[in-house]
Amino acid sequence: MGLRAARQVDLVRLLGSDAAAMTRTIKRLEHAGFVRRRPRPTDRRATIIEPTEASLALRHQVDEIWAELEECTAGEMPENRQAEVVRVLEQIEASLTRAATRHAQQETGGPAAPPEGLADHV
Repeated sequence: MGLRAARQVDLVRLLGSDAAAMTRTIKRLEHAGFVRRRPRPTDRRATIIEPTEASLALRHQVDEIWAELEECTAGEMPENRQAEVVRVLEQIEASLTRAATRHAQQETGGPAAPPEGLADHV
């Protein structure tokens, strides 16, 4: 996800969270100075969450650390092999998503949607 303003409801969907957990997370991030909330200009009922300069600076640091981690773990691996590893990990994720959905169906006695954020991989 690029760092840009987003509606809180969109963040819930994107991250596979629930509204209450997202509200708590946003409050913590806001208190830490990483995001700010504002009403959406075209719909005052909706809340827009936007990154602050502090979060943009942190994002740059995280990107650098992530690139270093990728180089350490897969830097010597040919690109086709890296792609193969990603495909295998996606298959594992899809299998786990299906298992979680089956488990939820058994627990509730009815159909359950795949966990949000993972449904598009099934």
